Amino acid sequence: QVQLKESGGGSVQAGGSLRLSCAASGYGYSDYCGYWFRHTLGKEREGVGIIYTNGSTTYLESVKGRFTISRDNAKNALYLQMNSLEPEDTAMYYCAADRRCWLLNRPYDYTYNGQGTQVTVSS
Repeated sequence: QVQLKESGGGSVQAGGSLRLSCAASGYGYSDYCGYWFRHTLGKEREGVGIIYTNGSTTYLESVKGRFTISRDNAKNALYLQMNSLEPEDTAMYYCAADRRCWLLNRPYDYTYNGQGTQVTVSS
């Protein structure tokens, strides 16, 4: 069982930056792939990116070059650094964990996810 809790959301102007954190508790977190996904009311969830157990990453095309996912297994933590934020990035952001590492485009199927943190980007 893995429990996840996000923090770090807030309101920024376009072009600004935010760093989201995800604290994980439970056994064997380092064996899980870490995901970030986002959700805006009225839209489908959208997988933002994944960090594999070896530290490599894959991102949604629209955030490539702006967002960076990292993890610190010693701290059981996952991070999402978001730069050059755009109003279209406004959403609730969630971290997720799953031993299945092919779910970037299936953000409704993660085994564990947190409660989310709101990110609002104004123009």
